[in-house]
Amino acid sequence: MRMTAGEGLRERKKRETAMRIWRTALDLFTERGFDHVSVAEIAAAADVSKMTVFNYFGTKEDLVTAPMMNDVGDVVRAVREREAGESAVAAVRRQFLEMIELRDPSVGLNDDPRSLQARQLIMNTPVLLQRASVAFREAQQELAELLTEEGGDPMLAAVAAAQLTGARNALIAEHHRRILGGESVQWVVTDAAERAERAFAQVENGLGSYPGPA
Repeated sequence: MRMTAGEGLRERKKRETAMRIWRTALDLFTERGFDHVSVAEIAAAADVSKMTVFNYFGTKEDLVTAPMMNDVGDVVRAVREREAGESAVAAVRRQFLEMIELRDPSVGLNDDPRSLQARQLIMNTPVLLQRASVAFREAQQELAELLTEEGGDPMLAAVAAAQLTGARNALIAEHHRRILGGESVQWVVTDAAERAERAFAQVENGLGSYPGPA
């Protein structure tokens, strides 16, 4: 739901409608609980039809989790698009450090009240937490398959994928924890790169240059 360069009037209106539905859903879910709000109620409060809600968000769960789903596959993209001769761990580390420098919300560097509201809902709602966990497991499996396609042993590829996604997710969770605890993004960023270096160094000590040049 981010604005993109060259966005036309139609695209802008669609984005604004999606944002209005998302914000309305967050407010109702926060006030009454995810399980106690219907899609029909969200549609009425957002002044759209129930069908319009489903046109923008495929399921009720998507009303909360959709914005984060675009970023789940970042780790796979980092490895797939890595530079010649670059290891998987180096590619994921480089991408993560670049995102820290950009203060990218996808790595948890976001203190927008609505985004924090969505994060709290996910953490406090079992069905939403399960939905997010499934998405991350699917990305981990996709990474393992990619590493296997490059000639890696399937079991070792699965281990590498778990370590890479685990380190990345742990760093993001730490950013969220600190910001939800009241720290500003600016303060969290002061040592975010150093923490990331330490985390990926720990992975690298076990993985080395696995799986070799791209």
